[in-house]
Amino acid sequence: MALSSSGGSKPVVLLTSGVHGVEGFVGSAIQIKAFERPPPPGVRFVFVHAINPFGFAHLRRGDQDNVDLNRNFLDEGQPHAGSDPFYENLDPLLNPPSPPGRFDTFSARAFWNIMHYGLPPLRQAIAAGQYDFPKGLFFGGSAPSPVQAIFRENLPHWLGDACRVVHLDVHTGLGPWATHKLLIDPPLTPDQMKHATDWFGPEVLQPSLMDGVAYHSPGGFGPWCAANNSDRNYLFLCAEFGTYHNVKMLAGMRKENRAHYWSNGPSDPRYIRTKAYLKELFCPASPAWQKRVVEDGAELVVRAAEGLRKL
Repeated sequence: MALSSSGGSKPVVLLTSGVHGVEGFVGSAIQIKAFERPPPPGVRFVFVHAINPFGFAHLRRGDQDNVDLNRNFLDEGQPHAGSDPFYENLDPLLNPPSPPGRFDTFSARAFWNIMHYGLPPLRQAIAAGQYDFPKGLFFGGSAPSPVQAIFRENLPHWLGDACRVVHLDVHTGLGPWATHKLLIDPPLTPDQMKHATDWFGPEVLQPSLMDGVAYHSPGGFGPWCAANNSDRNYLFLCAEFGTYHNVKMLAGMRKENRAHYWSNGPSDPRYIRTKAYLKELFCPASPAWQKRVVEDGAELVVRAAEGLRKL
């Protein structure tokens, strides 16, 4: 699951991918590309591949229980329960208990809701996660996932005695085509913000605020990793690479989820078609998109390593 260079006390660049299974294709390609250049002296790489292997294998964002792992890492004692009232109202639209049909008015209804309520509050209500609809989109689970137990047990070993960690978690699907942002969640210290700005440039840093491309979601994987390593200087950044428009992405996730639960199984053409479409949404087949994203992702690793080396 994890590949690591030796030297347990060196500062670490931690590169993770596949929290949302179908997004793992791009993260895996970036990891392979980054390994073409060894870490500079005094820095160690730790690459964790396919965090959500079920979602990766079955072209889903969720795991075998439909759990969105990036909504599952709640603070200890925080209940896996509750939903935004807006999400509850939209559940019949987002998660109809039927397979996808040939004609679907979802996109038109989605644009109507955006015009009526505005995109930021809708995005926050829908994508921030929910814990009451197990077959719905962005379900955060009813209990901590097995993946959380794996990280709780192994992350200290993978990081060793490193006092400084730069953790880049690769995601796709949010933002303009083939561009990237480094989403800041949790908040950074002034020292961390200065380093992130110097190493990556201020133009790609994006606080997790509703008026940007991002949104705040409880149970995030990265904030959990940072909180459980508070004795280290732990700089977490979500590397988000853009693909298609928000409504198109949501419509595709909705279709795949409906086909997964309500079609006639893996041999059903609707099941096959929606899975392939979801992969395209999160890992476009465009050679130009793939080349740019993989090169930019590997460059982030280089910049992080060089920044740590100079400290």
